[in-house]
Amino acid sequence: MSILYMLIPIAVLLIAGAIWFFVWSVRTGQFEDLEGPAYRILMDDDDPLIPPEARPPPRRPDDPGR
Repeated sequence: MSILYMLIPIAVLLIAGAIWFFVWSVRTGQFEDLEGPAYRILMDDDDPLIPPEARPPPRRPDDPGR
């Protein structure tokens, strides 16, 4: 029974922390655009509307990465 005197305040602190984190994430705009990143994956990088000088150089197969 005495363990409840410790577990209840810990549970209340965890819930308060979760609520604070949720409110912080909503205020900073974390949930503004939920579909944009999913569609951005599907967009083609070699869009003909992008000028050639603005495109990144093509990678060679033997290039170790950047």
